[in-house]
Amino acid sequence: MTPPLFERSEYADRQARARAALREAGLDALLVFAPESMFWLTGYDTFGFAMFQCMVLRADGGIDLLTRLPDLRQAQNTSVLADDQIHVWSEVEGANSAQDLAELCRMRGLAGARMGIETQTAGLTHWNGQAVAAALPGLVEASSLIRTLRHVKSPTELAMIRRAAELSDDALDAALATAGPGAFEGDIHAAMQSAILSGGGEPAGNETVIGSGPNALLCRSYAGRRHLDAEDQLTLEWSGSFGRYHAAMMRTIVIGTPSDTHKRMHAACDEALAACEAAIRPGAPMSDVYDAHARVFDAHGFAEARLQACGYGMGAVYNPIWVEFPMFYAGNPLPMQVGQVFFLHMILMDSAMGCAMTLGHSVEVTETGPKRLSRHGTHLLTA
Repeated sequence: MTPPLFERSEYADRQARARAALREAGLDALLVFAPESMFWLTGYDTFGFAMFQCMVLRADGGIDLLTRLPDLRQAQNTSVLADDQIHVWSEVEGANSAQDLAELCRMRGLAGARMGIETQTAGLTHWNGQAVAAALPGLVEASSLIRTLRHVKSPTELAMIRRAAELSDDALDAALATAGPGAFEGDIHAAMQSAILSGGGEPAGNETVIGSGPNALLCRSYAGRRHLDAEDQLTLEWSGSFGRYHAAMMRTIVIGTPSDTHKRMHAACDEALAACEAAIRPGAPMSDVYDAHARVFDAHGFAEARLQACGYGMGAVYNPIWVEFPMFYAGNPLPMQVGQVFFLHMILMDSAMGCAMTLGHSVEVTETGPKRLSRHGTHLLTA
């Protein structure tokens, strides 16, 4: 049996905070569909959210899980839930898991109760969401309730993220040792993943972004791998993952001799990253960070090459992406807090010149500002 990642007292504290948030919102219960929320509340760790499952958190302190049979032992082995809190819906022709959920709610005294629901999650498809709404009319949108509680990390969570950052650094070391003229992208990717997995990590919440040549300008993964040219560019975005906690990084490695354009773009990225870090202060709005990023890039003449966001939160997340919202974008009023962790990514994609440059790492917000979690510097990387 795999013990939960954290002490039971930490889960008890999280559940108590969530119950308090429920009461403050005037809710009797919350239908939890986000796998990150289930993991945070109880340690329940599975990719079973791809099918129908729901955790019911009651303001009076009770908590139950409704899931499929393959996840029965998953819940028993990874979570702090007792056997009588784990319920399996019947998987037969004509089964209606939403009705099973409604019956569980009635069994727990929630008939006619005011209940919230998490809908902004890959853990609830539109199809299943419609079925739940039909079985339990009058649900209140409450996707931000637990997500907001997850923003500030506990000391044990921060320890997980710092280890994830070490694995991210190890992956960059592996990439630099493998990249070069003629190198195969698949070998570079394999070396990076090997460093993370052999270091005790697990696959990250989304695929590694790896692209070279013209595809170095892409910010997403895609099928197909190529060998690097003698003069080339390689964009990588990846994250170590430890206990499901992430600390992403991003770099563009110039293969061969850097062009003047690559040098100018890197100088702008380096300056923008420093400006963003200077803007991270407890209580300051997240928009300050985006504004700093845009101001530097625009001053360098790269207004058309920059993106409309420059980072986001890091934490314990599941596929399909490792983003822990919110993001740094124009006008975001959300104040930053001590104990949050953010991934800052400076991205320039100049289609006219066919050049890419990226620079990014994760930082922890402290009383005095951000603390870099990477041991790597921010100089221009070549291979």
